[in-house]
Amino acid sequence: MSREFLTHPFEAFCPPDCRILILGSFPSDASRKDGFYYAHPRNRFWKVISALCGSQMPESLEEKKALLTEGGIALWDTIASCLITSSADSSIINAEVNDIPSLLRDYPIEAVFCNGKKSAELYKKHIGGKTNLPMDALPSTSPANASYSLEDLIEKWSVIKQYLR
Repeated sequence: MSREFLTHPFEAFCPPDCRILILGSFPSDASRKDGFYYAHPRNRFWKVISALCGSQMPESLEEKKALLTEGGIALWDTIASCLITSSADSSIINAEVNDIPSLLRDYPIEAVFCNGKKSAELYKKHIGGKTNLPMDALPSTSPANASYSLEDLIEKWSVIKQYLR
């Protein structure tokens, strides 16, 4: 399987009064097909967020968007376009980043959290000096990050709770 050049296929999800921005790296095959974030059935993102928000696990797209809106959570990805093989962050090269500073100016975001190493690495390299907001790198919720249990992820991700509505 070879790398293909892809452009991010959908917009950032930003509720009007979001306080948190969570940045992934680039949508997986499943998310690109579904048209929304964290669509792979084994990705633990929705389990972690629903646990931290004290909510039921969302199933439908509408329930996912409602959970994010209620929690004041915006979602986007660090990468606007790249060469990638399937969904593997480790294969990403020639990444161009999204205009995250503009998004941060347009919404009342108080903190940025990166979901995984690749997102955090690119954020620090290309965006970190262009904003005054704190950024925390969190362990990836991807099924490829098998070294973290769901309980470990919830514990590490609990730093977002101070910003939840």
